[in-house]
Amino acid sequence: MIASHPAPNLPEEDQLFRLLRQLDRTPEASQRVTAEALGISLGRLNAWLRAAAEAGLVNISDRPGPDRRQRFAYALTLRGASEKSRLADRFLARKLAEYDALHAELTGTTSGLVPIKHRTELMQNNLAPIPELYVSYDSAQKLKAEAADLTSHDLTARQICDLELLMNGGFNPLKGFLSEADYDGVVENMRLADGTLWPMPITLDVTEKFAETVEIGQDIALRDQEGVILATMTVTDKWVPNKAREAEKVFGADDLAHPAVNYLHNQAGAVYLGGPVTGIQQPVHYDFRARRDTPNELRAYFRKVGWRKIVAFQTRNPLHRAHQELTFRAAKEAQANLLIHPVVGMTKPGDVDHFTRVRCYEAVLDKYPASTTTMSLLNLAMRMAGPREAVWHGLIRKNHGCTHMIVGRDHAGPGKNSAGQDFYGPYDAQELFAAHAAEIGIEMVDFKHMVFVQEKAQYYPANEVPEGDTVLDISGTELRRRLAEGLEIPEWFSFPEVVTELRKTRPPRSNQGFTVFFTGLSGSGKSTIANALMVKLMEMGGRPVTLLDGDVVRKHLSSELGFSKEHRDINIKRIGYVASEITKNGGIAICAPIAPYTATRRAVREMIEAYGAFLEVHVATALEECERRDRKGLYKLAREGKIKEFTGISDPYEEPKNPELRVETEGTDVDNCAHQVILKLESMGLIAAS
Repeated sequence: MIASHPAPNLPEEDQLFRLLRQLDRTPEASQRVTAEALGISLGRLNAWLRAAAEAGLVNISDRPGPDRRQRFAYALTLRGASEKSRLADRFLARKLAEYDALHAELTGTTSGLVPIKHRTELMQNNLAPIPELYVSYDSAQKLKAEAADLTSHDLTARQICDLELLMNGGFNPLKGFLSEADYDGVVENMRLADGTLWPMPITLDVTEKFAETVEIGQDIALRDQEGVILATMTVTDKWVPNKAREAEKVFGADDLAHPAVNYLHNQAGAVYLGGPVTGIQQPVHYDFRARRDTPNELRAYFRKVGWRKIVAFQTRNPLHRAHQELTFRAAKEAQANLLIHPVVGMTKPGDVDHFTRVRCYEAVLDKYPASTTTMSLLNLAMRMAGPREAVWHGLIRKNHGCTHMIVGRDHAGPGKNSAGQDFYGPYDAQELFAAHAAEIGIEMVDFKHMVFVQEKAQYYPANEVPEGDTVLDISGTELRRRLAEGLEIPEWFSFPEVVTELRKTRPPRSNQGFTVFFTGLSGSGKSTIANALMVKLMEMGGRPVTLLDGDVVRKHLSSELGFSKEHRDINIKRIGYVASEITKNGGIAICAPIAPYTATRRAVREMIEAYGAFLEVHVATALEECERRDRKGLYKLAREGKIKEFTGISDPYEEPKNPELRVETEGTDVDNCAHQVILKLESMGLIAAS
């Protein structure tokens, strides 16, 4: 936490600022040289240094060497750097005010100058252009040619989203991926090393293997997944982060039920690189190109149409009638124009895909007055970080020229934790945003839960419903159930155009593709049950059925892979990818690998649930029974050490904790086991009841 005023035993603000600046500029100077530079005695300098050290602003360490005049070395702490930055802002603001007063005395008008840093009391004009990281076209062509000799990093989908917003100013004031000092400050107290408010780590995570090829001071090329160069980065920092600490501080808990924490531990690289970025070209988007605007393009649009106050509506879900009423009221309350600003980058696994959502937005956009409302798409990779995410969204919308933002109940919440409780309180995001609103430079319009009042045939805030009137509401869960079962969705809840688009992508479950994913030890009976299930489903007809058996996939899809953990993960993800394509196209995929690792099974689930249902079936046969059934003699060879990394013997099997179905095969025939799966599919609505 940065102190708002110096401690009583510290020097006055101007003196403290001069001291911190001098120590930062010449940390190796002797005390005598430092005292002379500040124009004070050695005794006073020592008193100031003691006070600064006690306040946690300066670290003083012994310096080896014979020169007693240079016995100590000085370094600003993170708090000291933040305090220096805060004092610099106050100093500059005061000097600007003095200049304005003198200018007015001499000319009769103020200077009209506006400070660049948003932390000063005089806020930057929300419509003025903001800095971007792109170089000129000619320089970009030169950099492209030079980059052929640079080490290249192929960016992940999330890193591409982050890089785009770094380059176009959406993440202003960041100039690149965070340094280690900035990362530490953001994780611990939501501030960069210079004290600037920034709540979300924006890091370039890479594998240990790639990190070994990179040295500090080296330039690397940042390329998209097709190899197109987007930017270069000068590596100034390389470190191994404490990911458990990052999860605790940023997301509130080191809990794998949180999608961003799962990503952090199971998908993100082990090493972070930091350094400034030089933008060459923006990522190419072939979809909805007319709806995609950079911060400066939006600011130019607002200038052109004469908008001065703009309220942003952040959403990752389709718009229904309650959202329309909410946004109308928010714009009226703020006396502002409305920017519908949906996220089309990475959202929560299982969300409606952005293609469907944008079609839904466009279907209802004409319900809004064109003169006061516009829509633009934001290519942001959400972290679902609740309170911190709300502050982050506010800073991003400030960069896009907005003056207000609607902050919802449980804003950017990821759902339930491992204990079945919400990760964040319903109003935590609003409280944290309100606490930092002045520093963000944007006003919050708090979300009002809108409900339909039957007697009035219109929407009201839940706390303004007339006593005795009937409230109608449909939760997100109930909406998904009605879509899944093909039930009516009333017009008072949503627009017919939106429902039509949703039904195209989310037909009734009995018409959707799905995946049945068997997991269990070798010899547990997975393949046998999977074959029986395939026959039963083919007998029913209606959808194509594909069996992706572990041994068959190994032969035809992964013949070059071994049995190390890395190769097993690759094999399972290949199976998951094929199953997701089958599911997306309305077919049934039956998978029967061992799939021993929880994280890999979760990655496959997320891959498939983007397109349809996922049924995990744990074939829970005991190890002893699997060994008894062992027709291939694999367990015997593994016990003798002739087969390395064998699941259940020399390599672990992580049992699913909450599979949709657990099947016991001991004492149960195959037909009965397959029938249990059929009954489960019926109960999930995936096949019609027989």
